[in-house]
Amino acid sequence: MFLTAGDYYFVVLMSITEITVKTALVRSKIAGVDFVVNPYLGCGHGCRYCYASFMARYSHHHKRYPWGTFVEVKCNIVEVLHSELSRKRRKGTVMMSSVCDPYQPMERKYRLTRQCIEALKEFGWGIDILTRSPLVTRDIDLLSDTSSVAVGITIPTDSDHVRTVLEPNAPSIRNRLTALKQLYDAGIDTWVFIGPLLPMNPRKLYESIESYVGHILIDSLNYRDKVRDIFMKNNWAYALTDGYARDTAGELIRLFGNRAEKV
Repeated sequence: MFLTAGDYYFVVLMSITEITVKTALVRSKIAGVDFVVNPYLGCGHGCRYCYASFMARYSHHHKRYPWGTFVEVKCNIVEVLHSELSRKRRKGTVMMSSVCDPYQPMERKYRLTRQCIEALKEFGWGIDILTRSPLVTRDIDLLSDTSSVAVGITIPTDSDHVRTVLEPNAPSIRNRLTALKQLYDAGIDTWVFIGPLLPMNPRKLYESIESYVGHILIDSLNYRDKVRDIFMKNNWAYALTDGYARDTAGELIRLFGNRAEKV
């Protein structure tokens, strides 16, 4: 299957299945977020270190597929979300998304994330988006006319070589930076998730994003055994140490000041 979505140009053997779901809103333990909505199960980005790979066990059709080779499309999630929102007495904030990228390549075709945002806006809920994809700029018209929306871009390294090795099917760092600037210029509340801390030049990363963000979240590489062999092969063993995580996070916090926090 050949996918093109923004700056995606790659050939992958991707299994796509349409499914239906009974729930859309899932209670969240993430600080500042009441619920999460995941329009897709699985993710075409297939990042080597992804913590969400455990979600394969909940797959309807792909329990034995490697993470990054399947996506299950929740075709009725917009209708389910609308029904759930209509029954909620109290409004809250929803994160899109926690275990998939809401703007992964399939979103170009199915537009479920866009429709979920429309439903959340209709009911006056807050929206916090986290994505690696410049496809999010497609929805600037929806995101720029309200103060209850924030958009985060995941940029865990300044190096596109590192990105190519560890996030081979994800958008380039350059195109993420371009998307971040476009969102910022549109007046949208923007933030960056520097996580996990991959091999990087902290100052170079700082200089590339500091003009376009109000807030930075930093997280360590928590599942090191998943990528240990890849790191060793690429002479990145230093980036697996607690010292690297501590020093890199410390340098980023020093550079960004009170805009940055470690999670």
